[in-house]
Amino acid sequence: MSALPLQNVLPHVSSLAYGCMGLGGGWNNNPICASDIQQTHDIIDTALQNQINCFDHADIYTFGKAETVFGQVLKQRPTLRDTLYLQTKCGIRFEDHQGPKRYDLSSAWITHSVEKSLTALNTDYIDVLLLHRPDPLMRVSEI
Repeated sequence: MSALPLQNVLPHVSSLAYGCMGLGGGWNNNPICASDIQQTHDIIDTALQNQINCFDHADIYTFGKAETVFGQVLKQRPTLRDTLYLQTKCGIRFEDHQGPKRYDLSSAWITHSVEKSLTALNTDYIDVLLLHRPDPLMRVSEI
């Protein structure tokens, strides 16, 4: 049995994960540009060269641009998906017409977040899904 719990389920996943929170050009409304895409290519290649094959995302990182730029790279290099593990998080909602910034671990929001992440990451599966900030008021049975 492996010392790292994730490796019990995904035996080839690296001990370290690359945190993708800074990808996509920043926490602003600027569109993703060519240099953001190139940076993501370089980061993935450097991580893989250093035996890091796990990439940690969240649906909210850089307002969704982190997953989107990563997905653009995967679209350009489809065979890359087989060499890495994708982890993403959900459960934080930004302010919208329904209320202020908040946690939402409802079944509907988790499903929405996962579908959005799958599309943004240009993949048909996510290796690991985490609750970004578990809420003491969450309904475990609904999750």
